[in-house]
Amino acid sequence: MSDLRIQAVDGATMLEQWRHVHNVVVPPAAMSPEEARERLDRGYRLDNAYDGDELVGCSTVRPPTGADAVATVIARVLPGHRRKGFGSALHEAGLEQARAAGAGAVETVVLAANEDGVRFARARGFDETERYVLPGETDLWLTLRLRAWPRTFPS
Repeated sequence: MSDLRIQAVDGATMLEQWRHVHNVVVPPAAMSPEEARERLDRGYRLDNAYDGDELVGCSTVRPPTGADAVATVIARVLPGHRRKGFGSALHEAGLEQARAAGAGAVETVVLAANEDGVRFARARGFDETERYVLPGETDLWLTLRLRAWPRTFPS
């Protein structure tokens, strides 16, 4: 990891880059430009990760909801850029955003067929809480909850 920059999505070009990474990493949940825009309109924090000027990943942080104030943090890294620390950096940035938003718990969602993603989540202390298939679909999804929360961060 040399010149990693994580930037909040700002504008149509960055949103399209975010959508590109999302669609490459989770093709069963590929979304249209309108669906990506809807994520921003819902108040989701969407970030892109760049190594220098090269797009390497993206993340989504859904704000805390429900009685437990559960935030969802999802990090995605393009296949050619995995195992270089980008996912860890995106994940840590997402956890910081969840903490700042007052999350009482943190979850992530992973396509079960994405073995790298499942391994990544489990290695960072997430435990599976739910398996589901979306209506009309066939792909299995996992919801995992971070077992050690709240986490403290250096100041």
